[in-house]
Amino acid sequence: MPPTPPPTGPSTGPTTGPLVEVRRTACPLDCPDGCSLEVTVTDGVLTRVDAAPANGHDPVNPFTQGFICAKVRRHADRVHGPHRLRTPLVRTGPKGRGELREVSWDEALGRAAEAIATAVDRHGPASVVPYLYNSSAGELGAGLLGPLLWEALGTSTVAHTICAATAGAAWDLVLGDRRGTDLATVVGADLVVIWAANPSVSNTHLPPLVREACAAGAALVVVDPRRTPLAARADVHLAVRPGSDVAVALALVHAVAERQGVHGGTDLRGRAGGAPVTGLAALLDAAADWSLDAAAARADIEPAALTRVAELLARAERPFVRLGWGLERNRNGGAAHRAVLSLAVLAGGLAAEGRGSGIHVHTGHDADLDLDALRRAVLGVPGGADDLRRAAPGPVRNMNHLGRWLTGGSDQPDESLAAVLFVQGANPAVTAPAQARVQQGLARDDLVTIVHDQVLTDTARYADIVLPATTHFETTDLLAPYGAFWLEAIEPVIPRVGLSRTNDEVTAGLAAHLGFPADRFDPRPAVVLARAGATAGRALDTGPVRPGGDPASPVHLAVDPTRHPGVDPVPRDAEADADRDAPLVLLSPASSRTVNSMFGERDDGPEEIRLHPTDAAARGIGAGDAVRVTNHQATVDAVAAIDDRTRPGVVVMVKGRWLRHGAPGVNALVPDDLADLAGGATFNDARVEVTRA
Repeated sequence: MPPTPPPTGPSTGPTTGPLVEVRRTACPLDCPDGCSLEVTVTDGVLTRVDAAPANGHDPVNPFTQGFICAKVRRHADRVHGPHRLRTPLVRTGPKGRGELREVSWDEALGRAAEAIATAVDRHGPASVVPYLYNSSAGELGAGLLGPLLWEALGTSTVAHTICAATAGAAWDLVLGDRRGTDLATVVGADLVVIWAANPSVSNTHLPPLVREACAAGAALVVVDPRRTPLAARADVHLAVRPGSDVAVALALVHAVAERQGVHGGTDLRGRAGGAPVTGLAALLDAAADWSLDAAAARADIEPAALTRVAELLARAERPFVRLGWGLERNRNGGAAHRAVLSLAVLAGGLAAEGRGSGIHVHTGHDADLDLDALRRAVLGVPGGADDLRRAAPGPVRNMNHLGRWLTGGSDQPDESLAAVLFVQGANPAVTAPAQARVQQGLARDDLVTIVHDQVLTDTARYADIVLPATTHFETTDLLAPYGAFWLEAIEPVIPRVGLSRTNDEVTAGLAAHLGFPADRFDPRPAVVLARAGATAGRALDTGPVRPGGDPASPVHLAVDPTRHPGVDPVPRDAEADADRDAPLVLLSPASSRTVNSMFGERDDGPEEIRLHPTDAAARGIGAGDAVRVTNHQATVDAVAAIDDRTRPGVVVMVKGRWLRHGAPGVNALVPDDLADLAGGATFNDARVEVTRA
């Protein structure tokens, strides 16, 4: 695939000097905001990234609000930086050292195809495992053809359970086909509740809107073990013990119902925007087990603070509840999300939706592409003469159990030993739980690992074959952010860096080397869009999109166990602390410097752990001390930071930091246990002890 030609456009520099162009694009990174960008390109090199200004004729996502985050401002450092991959590479030294040599695309794809074919022949298609994540890419950039190639081969499928799976399953159980409320409408709320989210780090355009609502008289409640920037401004900050959210939410359900005279037979249709509501009596029965005092004791917070939140919720006419992903990262994360969603409905979060009230985890909208039509166009009709499928569908593997099916440490049939690991748009050596087991598996001599990425990640350092990937500045894409109802076309603004290729182009190359007809895996965006039932003119329109979904979708405060076997009809606090092996709860939240592990290559400082002064004093630890963070899984060396913004009993190490010199990171301390819904990750179930080194 030849490189994209340089962009054309008016020059703002002298004709005899460098060619300077200002171009429009958008940011598809794993963030709710989906900012419209204006970039400066100097002689084909990205030299400046900033927010796109509204100019009246060039539509700009209004949620961008004229500013972007610091990490995206520095994106050019990654695009043209020393870690950027420019050619295909193959391993020449021990795994983990990143000793590689350049090869041609034909040789790299030939080696990859040979490894895949050999594994299928010797061990069966299930031994080939495509670990595809691509969360920081748009609708096309994520690679629509990749899953179809693996389906044709009958390989394993890796379920995207590491983030949002539990929250998404809870949303579906409670709110069905309804979409999340537009975050921009929060300015009309009279009560804003931020639960288990830190928008100042990972949703930076929401805090100004919350401040606007508060300036107009709205009360602000933040539920988070840490005193985040919004928590510091809140009328009430509930610094709950991690994992106690179910009890807190159920106690608030009970208290709000009492204050409003709601009982099992009350019709809540008016509070749900006219949608029918079922399961109220069962929910209230479960909530009756939790008084405000009992929940406050469970969460280790002041009962008076919880009482005030109950009163604010009971009085609110336009409450807006913003739930974050932190709520799902415990073994009872599904119950926690269900309980808070139910509380939001009871409090009237859907009553005046769009006029101030609302419930938001994500928008739930996409680019409205017909992926079934694309599947038929590429793979043919199952069983038909044009069917390309060579085997029956393979097993589904849980993404959180990567270490188990790389080491043979699982007794689950779907987690049998992998022979080939194909990683695209992910850095699981850093981001996966049970990190030591993952690294052990990646170091296997008999495992062939193929990594397609933009930079030489920690995972790529273990790879046998490394393939250079494009960034969104170099390709055509389509942005549908999960925090704003907006659709934006992305076109190349710089030439391809090196020999990088898109995800679909890599799929097409592999498909050809594996003997599939090239025309069926045509990677050109216009062809992919047409096969997905979208003309380029419609699919690439920029501008607002309708929320979609079904606003009349029934709300289920309790679920029918016959329709959802294995799911508790109502959310319950099933968390047990007695089996923990260490006294301190370890949280690993997002950093203001990274997007998951993306941009981690430029963070060279020491690993840091933040402790409350009480916990530090009890252990004789001072600021700047070298410490060891330990549990039954691993020991991680770090530097202590004393910080009263985290509650006692909780320590914080940010996620996404790259490994240095083989030293373990925070996820070495994280279990690979699964949550109560959708097999989600349980990062916040980590327990540790901290001692001076």
